[in-house]
Amino acid sequence: MDATTIGEDRRPIWMDTRLPDAGPLRADARCDVCVVGGGLAGLLIAERLAGAGLSVVLLEQGRPAEGETGHTTAHFVTALDDRLSVLERLHGERGARLAAESHRAAIDHVEALAARLGAACGWSRLDGYLTVGPRHKSRREELLGDELAACGRAGMEVERVVSLPAPWPGDLGPALRFPRQAQAHPLRLLRAVAEHLMASGVKLHGGTRATEIHGGAQAAVVTEAGPVVRCGHIVVATNTPINNLVAVHTKQAGYQTYVMAFGIPGGALPPILLWDGLWEDDAAYHYVRLMHARAGEGGAGQFLIVGGEDHKTGQGPAGDAPYVALEGWTRAHFPMCGGVARRWSGEVMEPADGLGYIGRNAVGRGNVYIVTGDSGNGMTHGAIAAMLIPDLIAGKENRWATLYDPARKVGVHAMADFLRENVNTLRQYGDWLRRGDVTDESQIAPGEGGVLARGLKHLAVYRDEQGRFTRLNARCPHLGGVVQWNTQEKTWDCPCHASRFEARGRVIHGPANGDLKAEGAG
Repeated sequence: MDATTIGEDRRPIWMDTRLPDAGPLRADARCDVCVVGGGLAGLLIAERLAGAGLSVVLLEQGRPAEGETGHTTAHFVTALDDRLSVLERLHGERGARLAAESHRAAIDHVEALAARLGAACGWSRLDGYLTVGPRHKSRREELLGDELAACGRAGMEVERVVSLPAPWPGDLGPALRFPRQAQAHPLRLLRAVAEHLMASGVKLHGGTRATEIHGGAQAAVVTEAGPVVRCGHIVVATNTPINNLVAVHTKQAGYQTYVMAFGIPGGALPPILLWDGLWEDDAAYHYVRLMHARAGEGGAGQFLIVGGEDHKTGQGPAGDAPYVALEGWTRAHFPMCGGVARRWSGEVMEPADGLGYIGRNAVGRGNVYIVTGDSGNGMTHGAIAAMLIPDLIAGKENRWATLYDPARKVGVHAMADFLRENVNTLRQYGDWLRRGDVTDESQIAPGEGGVLARGLKHLAVYRDEQGRFTRLNARCPHLGGVVQWNTQEKTWDCPCHASRFEARGRVIHGPANGDLKAEGAG
């Protein structure tokens, strides 16, 4: 490949693989458990429930695994984004040990499942290396030493090394080496799971949006098209819950993360996983892996997949700045990179105290369960949910239940982050008193959008490539934040609680569970 600047193919490199489903739900249904959300968490939870003999209906508003799971980079790791040294401070030594144990068990669980199903997903175990980014270069020894000690107390096999294995960049070391991490092609893995589910009698319905979720004795999920699923239990696995108005949304924040896949010569680098930061206040970190691609998936050969440059959803820099920064960092450290095969972004939910929320919903009846707060570790987090939630449904004890309980209080050591995120959210409501991005629709270029203020009313205006306008109420249907135009992804993003909408207003990411209201088109 010739070296290029930012590529134009916005599809995640995994998206050339598609999962089967039974099509939209067209009639009422009954089951033991209704799972809402067809990403990794929902599919793995359904697999374990079905394996225990329960009847399952799974609903996904789009195509299975093409939401946030399809936008992952599929690192299966025990080197958690919220460092063990931080988790130990927030949850105590026992909490950190249980966190490490659960993520280790999650990797084993997925590995066993992939082997049992014969999934041709490129599953492999490999070393992961944690380094310290340039922002904290002067504290490298201190930070790595603290993390190494915390990992030891948590029962993890980790060692300090002077540098990364050659020919990985020597200037990124020293590092901590985490053995027996894993990677896979996520959609090939989940295609095998989906095929197994359908063969096992699980009703897997894509193109079916759940609009109402009711727990209790008459538990039911109402869909946008009308059919209702009546069930004994409901699992909401939609990255961020669509069934809570406030509750957990004050305890986590949505962040946009960016990914680019670069062509590199075959065999140029030995396979490892690499992470270069995320030491509490370090937002501009990076995560790296390799992938051998088949023809049709961005080309054929080897790809260096690099992610990072996170920012709060709806509060990002203008234009292509995140991709420009990501490409600049990559080419500075990996000069063998050729062209950009793909680029995409995803959304991660960052919990206030570093651990996800898995278990009974904090509000409402006791037979509704949620999975959220992945903090960038969605692969292992979803697998933990697949082991934890079925136990709760079956009435079994699970040693991780208290640690991940969605109803847990924010501890004193996490209160500063909790308050900072919520103050940030409240400030976004000031947008109702500010001018919009544009003062006239004519200022909006074809294929772009902008917010137009008319007194206290704000319109989200999209202009398509043919010059036609779509005018929407800019008020997010969740809690009323003013949405912002995301020029990289061509979406409307809410800066308050991270809901996202297509250019013409259809919701694609919660917590909003409805579309932006139309104000007319022309």
